[in-house]
Amino acid sequence: METKSHEQLHIFFFPYMAQGHSIPLIDIAKLFASRGVKSTLITTTLNAPLLSKAIQSSKNLGFEIEILVIQFPAIEVGLPQGFEITSMATTHEMKEKFFQATFLLEPQIEQILDQHRPHCLVADSFFPWATDVAGKFGIPRLIFYGPGFLPMCASLSVILYEPHLKVSSDSEVFTIPNLPVEIKITRNQVPIFEQNANPFLSKLLKESRECEERSYGIIFNTFYELEPAFADHYRKVFGRKAWHIGPVSLCNKAAGDKTEMRGMEASLDEHECLNWLNTKKHNSVVYICFGSLTNFSDPQLLEIALGLEACGQEFIWVVKKEKKEKEEWLPEGFEQRMEGKGVIIRGWAPQVLILEHQAIGGFVTHCGWNSILEGVSSGVPMITWPVSAEQFYNEKLVKAVAQVMVGDEAEEMRSTARALGEMARRAVEEGGSSFSDLTALIEELRSL
Repeated sequence: METKSHEQLHIFFFPYMAQGHSIPLIDIAKLFASRGVKSTLITTTLNAPLLSKAIQSSKNLGFEIEILVIQFPAIEVGLPQGFEITSMATTHEMKEKFFQATFLLEPQIEQILDQHRPHCLVADSFFPWATDVAGKFGIPRLIFYGPGFLPMCASLSVILYEPHLKVSSDSEVFTIPNLPVEIKITRNQVPIFEQNANPFLSKLLKESRECEERSYGIIFNTFYELEPAFADHYRKVFGRKAWHIGPVSLCNKAAGDKTEMRGMEASLDEHECLNWLNTKKHNSVVYICFGSLTNFSDPQLLEIALGLEACGQEFIWVVKKEKKEKEEWLPEGFEQRMEGKGVIIRGWAPQVLILEHQAIGGFVTHCGWNSILEGVSSGVPMITWPVSAEQFYNEKLVKAVAQVMVGDEAEEMRSTARALGEMARRAVEEGGSSFSDLTALIEELRSL
């Protein structure tokens, strides 16, 4: 397709069907739209209403951003009809079937690319086949990679050099080779899909790396000042085009964009939550959240509850549990004893609004990349509790301190966190590192 210079740049965005993947790519689509790019999000029937909410404020501002709906082949792989988001998976078998279903989306994506002929396709790294589909029509494919430069560099080094195979036990510490900063880890902490233990995941990883090499480049939701050594290392050592344009969550200015407009309705009314926080002193409340995919057992949750009660700290605790008459994961009478001192949010929480509140003094996080960036952007000190996948790599960016809320180190940590938050905000403002990288990317795509 010939592109005339006066044509408006039109980009398709294809997010993976998981909250941690779709929310930042929705924000990226909104960022491009705010720069005069026509943006189209591709999603499935179940996810379409959530995305519609997330982009409504951009549409109200007159930005060109739309949604195209495709059908998710759940039944074809043995999943129930309407099974269209990863958080619905409760077993490894269901997760693997979900992965398999995403490969069956290829014909639908090929059809809409042929029909609409956008100037670029930005697709999640979990869709390795998207590179070849876009290539059929001469359309450049950009990869959206959820985490930052550090986890990408660590992951590539583990795959290339296999240091985890050279230790004698799962708990033996080793150094990941060929990185600009020394990072020590154990085999237990290496993501399972990098260990060649599962044939399907190993195949997916191999295809993902190959498509990364053939793609036009990669977009990172990060900012240069957060991980400069790894940003330089990735570009120089691995020699691939990359743009850092985050933290993309900072494109959401209005309160509504930070709650249900980001894709989900909060399980606790944000006004009720903020009103409770308004009664608390500055830096007095710890926020505990382990993301949308972490599943702790009832005994584990019980230990967390006992620890919260014993420490005496005011808290907001997000738990993936529905309210029941008898709850085995809570000590008897816990919520009554904690009334006024702690709040339990069951399900989805307005995390960005909570983290930005002046009463929040610490964030206990699973180290998902979105949560790390939201904590950094809010200037809140973090206590790390990685659970799976690249979270153990992400943790290396965050200094874990046991006494984050009180003690001699608390104020020093808060000061450092606030300074990093300022850097994050400056990065996305005009003239900042992420603002400039996004400008450069848009101009490059226009030149094509």
